[in-house]
Amino acid sequence: MAKKFLSNSPILSNNSTSHIRVAKPSSEFYSVFSKAEVLEIIHALETRWEIPLKYAYKGQGAKIWHEFYQKFVSPKWYRKSSVEIDLLRNNFAYIYSNIQKCEQVNVIDVGAGNSYPAKDFVTKLNQLNKINKYIALDISEGLLTVSRKNFTTWFPKIDYINQQMDIENSCIPANFSGNPKIILHLGVTMGNHHNRNQVLKNFRNSMDENDFLIFTNEIGSNSQWNGIARGGCKYHAKEIYRSIKNSIGLKSQDCQLVRKYDLATDSVVANIKFLHNYNIDFSFQGIDKSIEISKGKEITIWRHHKYEMPKLIQELEGAGLELVHYTTNKYSSHIMAICKIVNN
Repeated sequence: MAKKFLSNSPILSNNSTSHIRVAKPSSEFYSVFSKAEVLEIIHALETRWEIPLKYAYKGQGAKIWHEFYQKFVSPKWYRKSSVEIDLLRNNFAYIYSNIQKCEQVNVIDVGAGNSYPAKDFVTKLNQLNKINKYIALDISEGLLTVSRKNFTTWFPKIDYINQQMDIENSCIPANFSGNPKIILHLGVTMGNHHNRNQVLKNFRNSMDENDFLIFTNEIGSNSQWNGIARGGCKYHAKEIYRSIKNSIGLKSQDCQLVRKYDLATDSVVANIKFLHNYNIDFSFQGIDKSIEISKGKEITIWRHHKYEMPKLIQELEGAGLELVHYTTNKYSSHIMAICKIVNN
């Protein structure tokens, strides 16, 4: 458990400013998160000084992510497609050769977001009459709304289903079985999870013998990060920082955004660093909890882990999955991993 320091603690009284400032989450914060989610946020703060990144995609966070995607990730005239779209295109022949004998498959897009990365892939499957239905799963109701609007516009004749789900805490619902499944987990979402091992186990426990798990992520050494924030680390983390300050009631002059390499998790992280002693007061609908944070303490709000191949294979094997095929992009900065369950 994280230590809490009272106002008469020597750690606080030695600081130049011993006064504890109070932050109270807004009514919008409590309207966005369920009681269980608020309790999980409190637990993460108490045990590992973190607000889980997955919650940054809910409420206003859905709009933040969609705008970030549109501005920095989506195809442009000078960038015809994103990394995951290119990797799916390059691996389509391999995927199709393995489902050719199947009458049709279900595509389950976990962390679907706006569904754009899966568009070309679904188009090809549809042209070959191989897709039965497309199922979008995401923690964010807001992003599922965007997904439904996009997908039903692109593919009005394909059966579309969506459901709110957190892959860190649950498996893919069993009612989506029936046809062989192609499970997509695109972008660099795998590297954003706090508990990658549990995510992989939940995928494994959602799969049958003929199913595929296909995910993309950055590869390389996290510890060799050069300290220059790019992409999500720069733009998305900045917007999350702004949103969290507003939603939990922090004053801008009382904190700052810090990006760095974190040895304990072998990840690049973005943290809120507190410049004053603070008490975050969670009091709402039966929740009565306060988190005291001393001056200089940091709370992680964004994280990303690159995979080195031996570690990736180790994590997959530990979850009961086998890497049956993979390719990298032309810069060898991203990987598409195609996995099946291990046959005992």
